[in-house]
Amino acid sequence: MRALRVYLLLAGAAFRAEFQYRGNLFINILGGLFYQGVGLAFIWAVLDRFGQVGGWGLSEIAFLYGLRLTAHGLWLLPGHQLVHIDEVVIEGEYDRYLIRPVSPLVQLLTRRLRLSALGDLAGGAVLLALASARAPVDWSPGAVGFLLLAVMGGALVEGSLQLAASALAFRMKQVAPIKFAIDMIFSDFGNYPLKIFGTAAGFGLTFVFPLAFVAYLPATVLLDREDELAVPVWLGWGAPVAGVLLMYAAYRFWERQTRSYESSGH
Repeated sequence: MRALRVYLLLAGAAFRAEFQYRGNLFINILGGLFYQGVGLAFIWAVLDRFGQVGGWGLSEIAFLYGLRLTAHGLWLLPGHQLVHIDEVVIEGEYDRYLIRPVSPLVQLLTRRLRLSALGDLAGGAVLLALASARAPVDWSPGAVGFLLLAVMGGALVEGSLQLAASALAFRMKQVAPIKFAIDMIFSDFGNYPLKIFGTAAGFGLTFVFPLAFVAYLPATVLLDREDELAVPVWLGWGAPVAGVLLMYAAYRFWERQTRSYESSGH
């Protein structure tokens, strides 16, 4: 609880600092909305031409896209500073974190708060809300609860992979290409039903790179398309749990890798 209070205090200070340049903040948020809008427009153009992708119509693809994007924005808002782990380690900024009575990871995450991620989060939430009204989902209280858990679980899945990749910086120093590759896989493959990529790719994007747990598996459950799954149905229902387990494993991996930290100049 103390760590949570400290995080909220530091995040609040970073939040206020971002509002010193309101114009720049507004433009960055719009930029995030525009970038994601271009991706959705491309999918709409494909569906307008071919009607369906892998048997999924526009409302179902939009639901999948909105679920993936909302989870992405939810992890990116508090976790964006992991992008800068290379410079924090190489320039020795991490030294300062070690002599303060606060978790180094908390200090890293709150060094700045990039509110431009609100563009991704807001865009995903709006798209998910609009798609939910048109997608063939039986919106019982249980389905609504599962959707909320799926969004949080998806955020934890993506965040766990980025945290694990960031931890490698203590050994490799530069991990930006790895983190960029992870982000591109989520962006390029996460918005489509995995069945269109074939059996081997679907297996890899489920059990090797757990992309399916972010949006595809929860979406198939909510859209009542479990019959197309090549994995047990319980994996779809258990997708939010996968996020918790992966984040725990990533945090333990982070702690282990920090022991290899060498101060700048050594």
